[in-house]
Amino acid sequence: MFKIEDSINKLLEEKKYSTIRDILVLMAPSDLAAIFELIEEKNIPLVFRLLPKDKADDTFVEMENEYQELLIKSFTDSELKAILDEMYVNDVADLVEEMPANVVSRILKNVDSETRKDINLILQYPENSAGSIMTTEYVSLKLGTTVGQAIKQIRETGVEKKSFYACYVTKNRKLIGRLSVKDLLLAKSDDILIDDIMKTNVLSVTTHEDQETASKLLAKYNFYALPVVDTEQNMVGIIAFDDALEVMEEETTEDMELMAGMSHSEKTYLHESIFNLFKHRIGWLLFLMVSATFTGLIITHFENALSTLVVLTAFIPMLMDTGGNSGSQSSVIIIRAIALDEVRFKDIFKVLVKEFFTALLCGAVLAAVCFAKIMLFDRMILRNDDITVAVAMTVCFTMIATIVVAKVVGCTLPLFAKKLGFDPAVMASPLITTIADALSLLVYFGIAKVLLF
Repeated sequence: MFKIEDSINKLLEEKKYSTIRDILVLMAPSDLAAIFELIEEKNIPLVFRLLPKDKADDTFVEMENEYQELLIKSFTDSELKAILDEMYVNDVADLVEEMPANVVSRILKNVDSETRKDINLILQYPENSAGSIMTTEYVSLKLGTTVGQAIKQIRETGVEKKSFYACYVTKNRKLIGRLSVKDLLLAKSDDILIDDIMKTNVLSVTTHEDQETASKLLAKYNFYALPVVDTEQNMVGIIAFDDALEVMEEETTEDMELMAGMSHSEKTYLHESIFNLFKHRIGWLLFLMVSATFTGLIITHFENALSTLVVLTAFIPMLMDTGGNSGSQSSVIIIRAIALDEVRFKDIFKVLVKEFFTALLCGAVLAAVCFAKIMLFDRMILRNDDITVAVAMTVCFTMIATIVVAKVVGCTLPLFAKKLGFDPAVMASPLITTIADALSLLVYFGIAKVLLF
C-alpha cells in the first residue's frame, strides 16, 4: 500500500525538494501535522520550511507539542516571530502553557506587548475554565454604528479575528447585542443602525464557567462562537466552535479513560511512554485489586455452606458477571445522560423507578432462560445429580435480585458523584463491577441460606 511518508522520505534522500513542496501544498494542515510524526526527526525543520507560509502557520498549530518544541528550537527569531504573528492569541497561550521555560522565554520575546498582555489574561484563569480557552480576537462593533460602517470594519480587520461571522455589539465594553455577517449583508440599507437589527438576548458565559459547560452551550444552540464576559459583564473574549470541539473531545476521552479505570493522559497513545501508561493504570488496578478483598471475605464467611453444597460454587462466576454487566449498563447510560444534561440529581427517583422495573423485566427473562439451562444442560445432559430444583430456583432468584441491586447501584452512584462534585465517569464499569460482585455474593448466600439450609 502506498504511503505518502515513504514517498517524502525517498524524495528527501534524492533532494527533490520542489517535488516535496508540490505534494505538501495539496494537503490539509491536519494531514500535514500527521505526516511530520512519520518522517525522520532530523528532516522535520527542513520539510516544514518547504511549506507555503499560510500552510506552515496552520500546520504548526495542529502539531503535537514535542514537534512544536523541536521546530521552535530550530527557528531563527525572525522565523518564530513570523509564525507567532499568524497564530491566534489563545493558540499562543496554549503553546506558552505547554512549553518548557527556555522555549517560553523565546516565545514571549518574539510577540508584541499587546499579545503578551492577552496571553497573560488568558493564562490567569483557572485550568478548564471558559476564560482559559477563549480568544481575545473577535469582532466588536460599537453601538450607533451603521451597517455600512460595520461591513467596512469587518473588511479591514476581520482577517485577524478568530471568528468574524459572529459580531458583538458593546457599549463601554458591556455586551449588549449580537448579530451576524448575514444580518449585515441582508440589511435593507447601509445607513441602518446596527442597534435596530441586532439581537439583545445574548447568551454568554463568565470567565470562570466550566469549559465543558460552555462547549455544550455552544453546541446546543449551534453558535459559531460564544461570548465570554467577566463578573461585571464586560466582554473579554469569545470561545470559537473549533476550540469548543477540542474541549468536548478531551472531556469525552477523559471520561472514557475514567470509565476504563485509568487516570487521564494529555498525550496521544503513540506518543505516550510505557512508564507513563503504567502510571496512568496502576493506581486504579491496585485500588480495584484491594477492593476485591471484600469479595474474598464474603466467600470465606460462607465457606462452611459452600463445603456442604459445593455445586453452588459453579454458579458464582455467572452471577457475578451478570451483576457486573447489569450495573455497567445502567451506569454508562446514566453517565451519558448526565453529560448531555438530560438527567439531574433531582430526577433520581424517576431514574430509580425506571431502572427498577427494567431490572425486573431483564431479571425475569434471564432467570427463565437460566432455569431451563440449569435443568436441561447441567442436570440432564451433564448428569449432575447435585443440581436440584431448589438449587436452580436459588440461582434464578439470585439472578433477579442481583440484576435489580446492580442496576440500582449503577444508576444512583453516578448521580451521587455528580451531586458531590466528582466526575460521574469515576463511578463506571470497574468500580460498579466490584460493588456488584460483592452484593451479588451476599444476595446469593442469603437466598441459599433460606432455601437450601
